[in-house]
Amino acid sequence: MKFQYFDHHSERLIVFFAGWGCDEHQFALLKDPTDDVLILFDYDDLKIPFDFSKYAELNVIAYSAGVFVSSLLNADLPRVAKRVAVNGNPYLFDENLGLSKQTVNILASVNLDNYLEFRRRYMVETDEEFEEYNRLQSLRSVESCAGELNFLKELYASRKSDIRDDFDKAVFSENEPFFNLDNQKKFYDGRIGIVAATRHHLFFKFKSFRDILEY
Repeated sequence: MKFQYFDHHSERLIVFFAGWGCDEHQFALLKDPTDDVLILFDYDDLKIPFDFSKYAELNVIAYSAGVFVSSLLNADLPRVAKRVAVNGNPYLFDENLGLSKQTVNILASVNLDNYLEFRRRYMVETDEEFEEYNRLQSLRSVESCAGELNFLKELYASRKSDIRDDFDKAVFSENEPFFNLDNQKKFYDGRIGIVAATRHHLFFKFKSFRDILEY
């Protein structure tokens, strides 16, 4: 697991579990001057390489596949005030609640020939967002993303019984393409907020991680 840390000399820390294929660059427009921020990504183990002891309060935002990963690590995160899931479900590979086999096959098929088509179709809503998404694109390799997907599938198979749904809130895109929105509304049952006119990468609608926590 890799991380990017932003130190604003705060007593509060936002821990952001990014999604599959992500790195810190895709969230560069989110500015949190009143919170320190730890972005976790590139999951190849469950070891969080960070000392949380100096913080009086933690808040967790988990995005996409990060919702599943964070659900296995609740016990490792002290003093959490709020947990928010964004376009994801802790049961990541469940056929109804998570990613269908067809969706997993789509993710596994992304390569250097089709990644732009994938981004435009699934990740963003407008041409303007597409341009910005490409400007702030992840710098990870196709091989890195493929290895992460395999790790997540193996982890899910071995740790499914350990999954916990401790999320206080879920935030979903109106046009979410990967996780069935009707099923998410049933699963989160009154805890869900919908962001209009967005696909999977809804972060252009927010100015900060704090805005997501308070949505």
